[in-house]
Amino acid sequence: MAEAHWYVVHTYSGYENKVKANIDKTIENRHLEDQILEVRVPMQDVFEMKNGAKKQVSKKMFPGYVLINMVMNDDTWYVVRNTRGVTGFVGPGSKPVPLTDEEMMPLGIKNENIEVDFEEGDTVVVTGGVWKDTVGVIQAMNHSKQIVTINVELFGRETPVEISFAEVKKMD
Repeated sequence: MAEAHWYVVHTYSGYENKVKANIDKTIENRHLEDQILEVRVPMQDVFEMKNGAKKQVSKKMFPGYVLINMVMNDDTWYVVRNTRGVTGFVGPGSKPVPLTDEEMMPLGIKNENIEVDFEEGDTVVVTGGVWKDTVGVIQAMNHSKQIVTINVELFGRETPVEISFAEVKKMD
């Protein structure tokens, strides 16, 4: 199988999150999870002064652009290129050019593989984030995105939640 690389997609300004949502939905509908691994709108935290108060807000690092980690082939190219709000891939003509590792470094996106000591069916406890100290059973694992899906009780019913490998540990 071909290797996945990060590509940059140009979008209408202000449509970045909508494009991400549309591509994510298409991935799910067409079962392309193994070909289009991740869609990102890179954000950065900045401080703004409003009414004399310093406030931290998230802003898009590259307005008008979305990053996609995908295996480039005719199907994936077509899906991304024909998503509403996408004007094209960044690259000469119609040939998308993948980002190099050096170009990815400042974005804080690393291709680390975290070795884990848990698997589907194991009971884990969440060690960070909004679900900290929550206990759940792993329903699914996505090694490419490095997330687990666990069921947590929310408003009296079981709800699946995706959590990073780094934020869970196996219960003894």
